[in-house]
Amino acid sequence: MPTSFSLSRRSFVLGSVSMTAALAGCSTTSQPSVIPAVAQRPVGPPSEAELQARYAAMEDGGHQLPAIPYQQIDPKYYRQRVIDPTGEKPNTIVVDTPNRFLYVVEPGGTAMRYGVSIGRDGFAWEGEGVIQWRQPWPRWKVPDEMVARQPSLARFSVKAGGMEPGIKNPLGARALYIFKDGQDTLYRLHGSPEWKSIGTAASSGCVRFVNQDILDLYTRVPYHARIVVHQGSLGTTSSV
Repeated sequence: MPTSFSLSRRSFVLGSVSMTAALAGCSTTSQPSVIPAVAQRPVGPPSEAELQARYAAMEDGGHQLPAIPYQQIDPKYYRQRVIDPTGEKPNTIVVDTPNRFLYVVEPGGTAMRYGVSIGRDGFAWEGEGVIQWRQPWPRWKVPDEMVARQPSLARFSVKAGGMEPGIKNPLGARALYIFKDGQDTLYRLHGSPEWKSIGTAASSGCVRFVNQDILDLYTRVPYHARIVVHQGSLGTTSSV
């Protein structure tokens, strides 16, 4: 049978172990927590090899898209990842109308930036909405308001069934349709064969991309993504 001495000694040892464990626990929890870092994405202008691949001729949905002569476009309008200037939540689309940029906000403080063409003064839309519908190789259905201004477009009206999809179609390879409060704003994000328009105010109320860029955007933007369109400038954006 254990003596009182051995019990006391055992209690002391166990108590010491418990105290050591408790101190060790305090020591461990007092250290800064290790938070996994968000995977770093490279930012900055694309390389020449990336540009050649990005804007090369390609086939999509049975349509042959020509190469984009990107050398004739201002380099700031090349698709590229930048430090996010918007402050919006990831997966939000932000249109900076004055600077002719569209951003898709990413986790970790970056955004994919595209050079775009914006609607002419008096036709541009501003506000918030959602991407209600996405369409590959859409038909161009000219709204009645546009037909009233340009009667020659009547053959492409909603009533007439619109223009067949194809590389000459003004909506290009993809279209994303913006709704607000459940109503169609008639405002679109879409491709265009008119690459020379990028960086200008040249379209009637919509945001145009070169077709290779709208194909990329289409893979990044889900249904019901939030979109914010600013008429005021977001300022310049660093890509490094």
